[in-house]
Amino acid sequence: MEREMSAEYELNEIDAADTLHGSVGSRLSLFARELKSRRSSWQSSSALRLPQNCFYGSFVIHPNGRWYRIWSSAMFLWSIYSTFFTPFEFGFFRGLPEHLLDLECVQLVFLADIAVHFFLAYRDAHTYRMVYDKRKIALRYIKGSFALDILGCFPWDFIYKATGRTEVVRCLVWLRLYRARNILAFFKRMEKDIRISYLFTRIVKLITVELHFTHTAACVFYYLATTLPPAREGGTWIGSLTLGDTRYISFREMDLLTRYVTSLYLAIVTMATVGYGDVHAVNPREMAFTVVYISFSILLSAYLIGNMTALIVKGSKTERFRDKMTDLIRYMNRNKLGAGIRSQVKDHLLLQYESSYTRDRVVDDIPVAVRSKMSQTLYLGMVSRVHLFRGCSEDFLSQIVVKLHEEFFLPGEIILEQGTVVDQIYIVVHGCLEEVATGEDGSEEIISELLPYDIIGDVSVVCNVPQPHTVRVCELCSLLRIDKQSLTSILQIYFKDSRQILSNLLKGRATESKGKQLESDITYLISRQEAELVLGVNNAAYHGDLFRLKGLISAGADPSKPDHDGRTALHVAALRGYEDIVRFLIQRGANVNSIDKFGNSPLLLALKSGHERITSLLVKHGADLNLEDAGGYLCRVVTDGKVDLLKRLLRFGVDPNCKNYDQRTPLHVAAAEGLHLVATMLVDFGADVLAKDRWGNTPLDEGRRCSSRPLVRILEQARTVAVTL
Repeated sequence: MEREMSAEYELNEIDAADTLHGSVGSRLSLFARELKSRRSSWQSSSALRLPQNCFYGSFVIHPNGRWYRIWSSAMFLWSIYSTFFTPFEFGFFRGLPEHLLDLECVQLVFLADIAVHFFLAYRDAHTYRMVYDKRKIALRYIKGSFALDILGCFPWDFIYKATGRTEVVRCLVWLRLYRARNILAFFKRMEKDIRISYLFTRIVKLITVELHFTHTAACVFYYLATTLPPAREGGTWIGSLTLGDTRYISFREMDLLTRYVTSLYLAIVTMATVGYGDVHAVNPREMAFTVVYISFSILLSAYLIGNMTALIVKGSKTERFRDKMTDLIRYMNRNKLGAGIRSQVKDHLLLQYESSYTRDRVVDDIPVAVRSKMSQTLYLGMVSRVHLFRGCSEDFLSQIVVKLHEEFFLPGEIILEQGTVVDQIYIVVHGCLEEVATGEDGSEEIISELLPYDIIGDVSVVCNVPQPHTVRVCELCSLLRIDKQSLTSILQIYFKDSRQILSNLLKGRATESKGKQLESDITYLISRQEAELVLGVNNAAYHGDLFRLKGLISAGADPSKPDHDGRTALHVAALRGYEDIVRFLIQRGANVNSIDKFGNSPLLLALKSGHERITSLLVKHGADLNLEDAGGYLCRVVTDGKVDLLKRLLRFGVDPNCKNYDQRTPLHVAAAEGLHLVATMLVDFGADVLAKDRWGNTPLDEGRRCSSRPLVRILEQARTVAVTL
């Protein structure tokens, strides 16, 4: 149980890089090289892993198998020996003595490691899948570090002696320092391992760097002293050295430990002393090397001081990552989360740590306008090739790319799960995913493969329905994410593009098994959007917002589209008296003779509201009142006492003798009500005082029955005039 708990705090190796290329492919390549396999593969008990499609009997070593991990740990120890012994051999031995020749057998271990690498599986840098093909494995290794590895295994001491002790051949032993990369990889693993103190790890690493630096310098200092013949050894730093009662004349005859300690003392004192030390260079070659050595010592000192300062202030990005990982693991342990969730959470945290070089936050301080141009440069070409956005306007696409965020996912991750409510849409930039349908019995069926320029979550977000299929990552992939809220707010402005998106969605999903249901959902969405659009247009006309109205119509709104009451924006503008909006709508082709459900035309509404200028404008452009029951309407106007409206209606051509369902004219109603002023107006506009209703009564009869003397007088005068004519 204790081992299981400690394993929870073990992190995978991360090789941080200092530079990033701009392209998506190079960034993904970097992440794939740096991120290692998941926790499940670390806990495997077997070193040999065969893929399912591998031929029987093929021998492939898995890099995270237990036996290979033991082997790599052993190679780490041998690398330490080789890295420190190589400078020592070069400086203190002109060919290994007989009693040390057995040390050359160590190269057989590194030869065996070379053989192991020809069968060591690896993760592809682009797909992040394990590669088990032995031909590809061998080709990759040969193109990589094989040359330096094999050169380091050559028996250079034997070759040196066989070639007449040629000094150039002996210098080739320095190729073995390439094995120091194993030591660097070990310290990087230690730095990421939260079970080990980060401060302790960094201090040990810095001490190791300093020791190896001075150890190598000490070996080179001694080597320079031995380049002069014994007769001239007094002209070297060690031959001319006197420390206390000890003189280093004939230093070659001293024991090896004394010579090494003296050389190491010179190297450390030269590195740390400011000014002229008690041990110093004598001849020009020693002086030249001392100049180079001190120059690099200054850089190393700055590196050591900088690292110690970072440890004190705790400003390292790695240390912040370790703290966050520690808190996260404690949280998962406290809540007893499952191994699958643990693995996904840790892998995502590692991916965030590595991708911090390219995350959107690095441009947060850049002005929005500049970020928008950057987004258009990076993503506009890709978004325009996505089938969902084909045919959309450039302005719409420009707004989309500004809201995009780049995310990375590891193989096996579930991006969207079947049946869930989705709040994001993803565009595949790099990598491969698959759509999986999960049956009621838990069985899975792969529906389709998603490649670059495909889109994920579009059906769920646009149609506002649960996600139809599970989307799972097959290869390390890069996705562009746009939130549902951002997309919806953009679609509310660009209505024409909204309909285009729905059309593209229907075309792209027409072949699916749920195509009929999808078609029904999209048809409903189109009708709902059109209704909302009409309401938006009418609302802008109602409030006199010409700027918003122009924006809506420019975005694809139809100015002649009626609402649920049959009213258009022209109805509303005419009623409210906004001449500029009426003029704009007429210019955009609005129907000036449309009728709402209540029988009102824009001209009639303008007349009702008394907007003379708008009335004249509508008439100028061919507007009619289009009164279906003019008689009934005029009679109601008379009854309601709307004299001004009646006058405007008569002025714009309404027949004063039109009749209602009882064959009564407006003059009948005015006479019956005793409205002599209204009767006078009707008579002036040509109302017939002799017209009879269904009961044979004339307006004069109605006036007499009303007993209004002024009214009767007006009607009798009108009758006299009518009879005379």
